[in-house]
Amino acid sequence: MNYEEKLGKYLIENNLTIATAESCTGGLVSSKLTDVSGSSAYIKLNFVTYANEAKHDILGVDWDILNDYGAVSEQCAEAMAEGLSKITDCDIALCTTGIAGPTGGTKDKPVGLMYISLKYKNIVTIKEIQLPSDTPRVEMKEKFANLALKLAYDVLTQDRI
Repeated sequence: MNYEEKLGKYLIENNLTIATAESCTGGLVSSKLTDVSGSSAYIKLNFVTYANEAKHDILGVDWDILNDYGAVSEQCAEAMAEGLSKITDCDIALCTTGIAGPTGGTKDKPVGLMYISLKYKNIVTIKEIQLPSDTPRVEMKEKFANLALKLAYDVLTQDRI
């Protein structure tokens, strides 16, 4: 059983809802969640907030965060989860932001860097991921999405944040 199936089963058993806001994964987390039959019982709303304007306009990420820290930052990931939680009133807000490459990275923020944020029980958990920069883009997105689903499952089932 993959993480989207495990997560879906857990959400149904515990009567919880989830919403996603994705950047670097481009909707792949949402797609994986909706691949599970019955997912309409727990999915509230999913966004692809790829552009900074979308992060700001939809999720309420402050321009100061985007300008000072960038979209690929712990600060932006946290603001995405806070904003998503607020606008959807979901139990779990799951967000991704990163650089899938092969271009766009810098020395400080290389290709393969991603932040996953998850808000649950009013606590935001943020995980920084660094995959090898030579990982092909499609494979990078797949790994990013799977890691986001794994984090959500792990946090929920271990109930430690």
